[in-house]
Amino acid sequence: MTTAHRYGSITLVCLVVANMIGAGVYTTSGFTLATFGSNAEMVIAAWIAGGIIALSGAYSYGKLICVMPESGGEYFFLSRAAHPSLGYIAGWVSLIAGFTGAIAFAAAAMESYLRPDNSAIPPDLIAISAIILAGCAHGFRPKLGSSLQNVFVALKIFLLLAFIGFALTQVSEKAPSISPGTTTPSLSTFAGALVWISLSYAGFNAAVYIAEETNNPRKTVSRSLLIGTLIVTTLYIVLNFVFVISVRYEGAGKPDIAAIAAEHLGGAGLGAIVRGIIALSLFTSVTSMMLAAPRVYAKMAEDGFLPRALRRGENHPRFAIAAQCILAMLFVLGSSLRDLLGYLGLTLSLCSALSVSCLFLPSIRRKFTSPLTLIPPAFFVLCTLTSSMFMISNQPGQLAATAGTVVLGGIMYALTKSQRPSKSKP
Repeated sequence: MTTAHRYGSITLVCLVVANMIGAGVYTTSGFTLATFGSNAEMVIAAWIAGGIIALSGAYSYGKLICVMPESGGEYFFLSRAAHPSLGYIAGWVSLIAGFTGAIAFAAAAMESYLRPDNSAIPPDLIAISAIILAGCAHGFRPKLGSSLQNVFVALKIFLLLAFIGFALTQVSEKAPSISPGTTTPSLSTFAGALVWISLSYAGFNAAVYIAEETNNPRKTVSRSLLIGTLIVTTLYIVLNFVFVISVRYEGAGKPDIAAIAAEHLGGAGLGAIVRGIIALSLFTSVTSMMLAAPRVYAKMAEDGFLPRALRRGENHPRFAIAAQCILAMLFVLGSSLRDLLGYLGLTLSLCSALSVSCLFLPSIRRKFTSPLTLIPPAFFVLCTLTSSMFMISNQPGQLAATAGTVVLGGIMYALTKSQRPSKSKP
């Protein structure tokens, strides 16, 4: 299907960066510090490990798009390479957790940074307004929406770099006498924290969702995944160094550790500026996911698994965007930040690992001339599954929520398949 508007390399890189730099990087280290007993060095080590895993994942998704250069993400890869039922469940996971839950998480976190305590602004109003604004931008003017997103992402990166530059000059003065952490987390605790951190890196695959709306997706998308992930990994490591070294004790267990660190380093003024930067980051996260998510539902609708109205039109899936707005607003009204963190991290990690595993299927594997091509995907799958198992052993309740999502997706697949027109694509 041809479209009037095509997304270029800059937009794809910005899409990856905007998807990745969301709520997680500004909230996760506070919870991880508490888990690690304020051992800042281990928190930084966890972010470095998470970045290496994310880069291997970006490489792996680039290989998937080289073999299957169409939109749809995990749903499309698993449907075509493995089985339609696995693809449907992956699409269901994207619908519930991958995008709806993640959009709600970013929007709610944005409100937590913008809405003062005891404010007269009604709860959830800021979050819901951000979702509606993002939906309107991409639903009615896709070219304008992508252009504004690119500008916001560029501004976000510039402001983050300015903050990092200032913060690094202050860290040695503000925290010169802090000794290394005395608590060393167990391997299972470290691996479990990686699942939380993986949520912050989860957007490394964002560009694959709009592959059909780009020129030369095999080259453009795969390159954009790696460039965007490398940019974000570098920013994450330096940002979290600033956060945890500055306020390893005051920030432990706090969801707004970034603002606490800024206030510690530069006073209330810098704290207010950083809250604004974070709000901008979170808003671009919402807009980028609002661009990518409806393409999954549109692909499922084209295959007959969702209502036909959600299919992509001549230019973009307007009704799918509207549906995504409604679902995300419902999540905002019924969830909390901490509840979403573990659930999203575990569910999305397992879904990504399953998708990358398609590269090892005989029908896909034979398309690569060198077996060395499969080393990064094997590393990604192994690390993801290992950290997920450790997290499940420490927090079995998270498995129940993830399993419930998968089982419900399987039930919906069976019901949908029984009512699906026989002429629909398999």
